[in-house]
Amino acid sequence: MPKNNYKKIAVAIDFSEQSLNAFEQATELALQYDATLMLVNVVDTKSFGSISAYDLKYAEELKKENISKIENLKKTGLEAGVKEIETVVETGSPKGILTQLPDVSLIVCGATGLNQFEKMVLGSVAERIVRHAKCDVLIVR
Repeated sequence: MPKNNYKKIAVAIDFSEQSLNAFEQATELALQYDATLMLVNVVDTKSFGSISAYDLKYAEELKKENISKIENLKKTGLEAGVKEIETVVETGSPKGILTQLPDVSLIVCGATGLNQFEKMVLGSVAERIVRHAKCDVLIVR
């Protein structure tokens, strides 16, 4: 029996290649630990700069689009055999939301996300999760 018995595994999804790799890894872990898988997508409104009415409308459109994409990933996870999958699609700060998820025992995320600048170093979201999460964190390359 593994020392860590993960009950709920959250995976950060921004639909980048690395986050899809993280999803695959999290799915395997959910199967291994018979854990609930939580797919988390955050529309990063902090990166918009000024929050105008246009930006909020754009954020809502992105959120709708991402809900549809997350549902497709949920279907993939269920087909792979994961028994329970929760989905969270929020607007706001990915760093803040991902480190405040309740009852999560493991967070899985890609080393870098969609932000091109962050590809040079460990992504700032991944770094923030490692520093501030109250549970184990797995960074997937």
